[in-house]
Amino acid sequence: MKQEIPLTEYLKKYFGFDRFKGQQEEVIESVLKGHDTFVLMPTGGGKSLCYQLPALIEEGTAIVISPLIALMKNQVDAIRSVSTDDGIAHFLNSSLNKTAIQQVRDDIVSGKTKLLYVAPESLTKQENIDFFKSIKISFYAIDEAHCISEWGHDFRPEYRRIRPIVNEIGHAPIIALTATATAKVQHDILKNLGMQQANVFKASFNRPNLYYEIRPKLNATTQIIRFIKENDGKSGIIYCLSRKKVEELAEMLQVNGIKALPYHAGMDSATRSANQDKFLMEDVDVIVATIAFGMGIDKPDVRFVIHYDIPKSLEGYYQETGRAGRDGGEGQCITFYSYKDIQKLEKFMHGKPISEQEIGQQLLLDTASYAEAAVCRRVLLLNYFGEHYEAENCGNCDNCLNPKEKVEAMDEVILALNAILGVNEKYKMEHISNILVGNSTAAIKSFRHNELDFFGKGDYHSSRFWNAVFRQTMLKGLINKEIENYGLLKVTPKGHEFLKNPTSFMLVKNHDYDNVDEELSAAPHTASGDLELFKMLKDLRKQVSKKLQLPPFVIFQDPSLEDMSIQYPITIEELHFIQGVGMGKARKYGKEFINLIQKYVEEKDIQRPQDLVVRTVANKSKLKVEIIQSIDRQIPFTDIADSKGLVMNDLLTEVEAIVNSGTKLNIDYYINQVLDEDHQDEVFDYFKEDAESESLEDAIKNLGEDEYSEEEIRLMRIKFMSELGN
Repeated sequence: MKQEIPLTEYLKKYFGFDRFKGQQEEVIESVLKGHDTFVLMPTGGGKSLCYQLPALIEEGTAIVISPLIALMKNQVDAIRSVSTDDGIAHFLNSSLNKTAIQQVRDDIVSGKTKLLYVAPESLTKQENIDFFKSIKISFYAIDEAHCISEWGHDFRPEYRRIRPIVNEIGHAPIIALTATATAKVQHDILKNLGMQQANVFKASFNRPNLYYEIRPKLNATTQIIRFIKENDGKSGIIYCLSRKKVEELAEMLQVNGIKALPYHAGMDSATRSANQDKFLMEDVDVIVATIAFGMGIDKPDVRFVIHYDIPKSLEGYYQETGRAGRDGGEGQCITFYSYKDIQKLEKFMHGKPISEQEIGQQLLLDTASYAEAAVCRRVLLLNYFGEHYEAENCGNCDNCLNPKEKVEAMDEVILALNAILGVNEKYKMEHISNILVGNSTAAIKSFRHNELDFFGKGDYHSSRFWNAVFRQTMLKGLINKEIENYGLLKVTPKGHEFLKNPTSFMLVKNHDYDNVDEELSAAPHTASGDLELFKMLKDLRKQVSKKLQLPPFVIFQDPSLEDMSIQYPITIEELHFIQGVGMGKARKYGKEFINLIQKYVEEKDIQRPQDLVVRTVANKSKLKVEIIQSIDRQIPFTDIADSKGLVMNDLLTEVEAIVNSGTKLNIDYYINQVLDEDHQDEVFDYFKEDAESESLEDAIKNLGEDEYSEEEIRLMRIKFMSELGN
């Protein structure tokens, strides 16, 4: 259609804007001229308008293919608000009954409907194909077009069928739109839709108003609750990988007085829609959602996006963080990261076709690289999408605001690469780390790797350090994990070249997120912790421990003291809510600590953040109660673990938490089965006389890993803490 009226007049008439944003006008002109058009525009850039306005101008009905039912409803409501006739826009998907479907068809035939939103599954139904053949289609708009590519972050096989169906229905121009696409994904989209000759429009991926931060996944729930309370009344989205975690986290937020609701594909559609509407209408502040399902909500004033779990790809990360600050205002993007989460995601890929594993592996590697890098997050992110960012310091990400220290590690990288080659590239990262630090594990002895020349050659660093070396050499492309023999380290051609001509290798210091809780337990890890009070609490703990002749860690562990330095509890009841402090421990040791805190608060005239006391969900203690009852009945630990669906390691963690919170347990019946009396006495005396902390690593080192297993030492540590601490 050739429109005589200037586009800006249509823009003003339908949407009330005086001018277009970015490349919108050029895109709309391309569509109106009947050209296939490809639009790559970041979230918040105004993609929807690029097909909504031409649809309102053109004759016929525009078919908008979208993967998200939630987004369809949202956008149909938005279009209906610019017209007096609700028939101007409809959606067609599985949520409609027969009567509603007939109403949609009647409105289309009568010429009322300018935009019809359909899910790809609805497009492929024969009855719909036959109907579409009988109407005038102005053009096809394919939203979230990255779903076409296996390399995209949200691949949908049904998107691959769009082109053949469009061919069957009848020719009309296509506009494909996406907010995230690497060069590889762009190529896939254009090729699959058969629109290599399309007009291509690309906007900058830079969102200068968004602040990017990666945090260690340490007490993440507590950190999230504090963050939300500090940003009271602001809208936010929290993403989790599993539906279970979505439900748990939403419940935790509610218990702590935060207006939050869950949102995931497992909920019935009525509840899901109601929760979405409450978020849009600002009846709730926070939505907790699964990454896999996605939100698809066009809400301009989302002020923070938190990832409880690391996303599976950088495209997914960019898409999800892009839902913050779409109005150009504040947008905080905080992600909690632990390398264990990457390993978990890698395990999910087992059993999938090798080609799919290779793609998934590469996407995860890019994500880990981004999370662990010390350079500007914005530089990395834009580079990933093929865009060059000039400035070295963006001033709006954690790495730019708090630059990370680097250390020269060329010699260590050489040693690490030679160790991989020395075991013929047939072992995993943890095994080779143990060889380098000289840990004679059962596996190392059985393969006689303790006889290798380089066994113990790296004992001047911890195994954690060596894991960081392996990981960062992997990120630099010097080594990789073999896909078929999952996890075995291989030296790449680039790695062999490095060994021939070694060059400087700057390793990021203190940026390894493995075991980060151990690294951070020595001092308050949060900016809001009161360092002066923390030192006073440590001094008091020392005095109490001398008086009672107990090691200090038996009284309260460091994380508990840190939490006290943040929360300022001044009653036994409040102390009960401190991390790692149950009511028993609070009553036994708490009085002197709360007296000190109360005096300190009064002297310093401190406003206590009582609303920041993180409360736990009561029914979550059910497992612990059942474990206590099982131990009282002297059921073997192996049987308890089996009945609760736990591995022994997780059961011991639960029992440790019970004992550390102040509950006394008698586990002699089980210990007597696994350790004789002399060995029990030796470990007990170590914790009583020699141990400087509760560290398991130190205990294994001092007692000898040949003599005791980790499980045996943990059991004795539980017995010790229970008898002397509680």
